Amino acid sequence: MTKNGDGVTYSFEFFPPKDPEGEARLWAAMSGLETIAPDFISVTYGAGGSTRDRTIRIASEITQRTKIPTVAHLTCVGSTRDELVEILARYKSAGIHNILALRGDPTGGPRGPWNPTPAGLNHADELVALVKEVGGFSIGVAAFPDGHPASNNGLDEDIKILIGKERAGATFATTQFFFDADKWKALVERLAAQGSQLPIIAGILPVTNVSQLNRMAELSGTSIPADIANAFESVKDNPDDVRKLGIEIAINLCEELLASGVPGIHFYTMNSSGATREIFEAIRDKKRG
Repeated sequence: MTKNGDGVTYSFEFFPPKDPEGEARLWAAMSGLETIAPDFISVTYGAGGSTRDRTIRIASEITQRTKIPTVAHLTCVGSTRDELVEILARYKSAGIHNILALRGDPTGGPRGPWNPTPAGLNHADELVALVKEVGGFSIGVAAFPDGHPASNNGLDEDIKILIGKERAGATFATTQFFFDADKWKALVERLAAQGSQLPIIAGILPVTNVSQLNRMAELSGTSIPADIANAFESVKDNPDDVRKLGIEIAINLCEELLASGVPGIHFYTMNSSGATREIFEAIRDKKRG
């Protein structure tokens, strides 16, 4: 992955739109980030692999239209091994050379029962190994400062799994969104104690909707600190105040992470660039000042 002048990567995540109107909003959001010059943009899969073809198309179009490096998500869900090899070939032909390799969410979401696809793969480390075998890609994986939703806060097991993905060929990790910088620090320290050299990019969610935040936190297993939960609860009926608070919290978290040596900041944009742009510009301006 490329880096800007301060040695930190700044990246943005989008999901494939469901309709032409959503696609227009996506391209408008992408346009709003042009002057930021992101180090990369990632494009997600839906639960159960439901957006696979749209993910491939949108990731390919972003690469062609913007020339910004694209990280395309790839999951084990809903694809046989041979189909995964075919998808990787399609990505490569589109000029995409960065993959985020995930087990993926089952149709019922992150906490739903996992049923492997016949003739497919069962775990993310197997997918990492396959991508490495195909060759020609940098390989990212997921990390969970608050613990994987299926691990019941079994952080020791999470660390073991993450190191297994590194040994299989992963070259960087991006975290699920979180709100406590100490959780990121603890994850990095525990990995380092096991000899890991995997860069852990911090995932940041600019909160603009309290109901959406609560839903995403429940699905992902992300812990919302009581002071932050209470602050959002007090302004939940005022969208402008929610947005303002979300930006403030994200800026403070990013500054703490940057002071702690985070190698990258990855924004979960929810296909809207406004709040993300404000956060990035505030961080940049303070560093310049």
